[in-house]
Amino acid sequence: VQLVESGGDMVQPGGSLRLSCAASGFTFSIFRMGWFRQAPGKERVFVARIQGSGDSTYYADSVKGRFTISRDNAKNAVYLQMTSLKPEDTAVYYCNVNITDIRYWGQGTQVTVSS
Repeated sequence: VQLVESGGDMVQPGGSLRLSCAASGFTFSIFRMGWFRQAPGKERVFVARIQGSGDSTYYADSVKGRFTISRDNAKNAVYLQMTSLKPEDTAVYYCNVNITDIRYWGQGTQVTVSS
């Protein structure tokens, strides 16, 4: 299993970013995918998840209405569209999949929201 995140950057408050996660090594379309984030000095927390078919999503309250998770099963990719970014969104963002009780993570991509 391999997960590779990309798209992180430094943006101003109110800006937007789109994160991508390229997945390989498993049957992508049948697994729920998630995004988590970890701010400096804090634990990793849930951001959003999407079912294998893409027809069901769930968000943390802190990002609801601002972030959108999506996936392209033909490309084995999951995305996180982030809008109205706030300084408190600053974190390393990780892609996640759980397979047979094993949690897999990518290397993370840094998002910094600062003026």
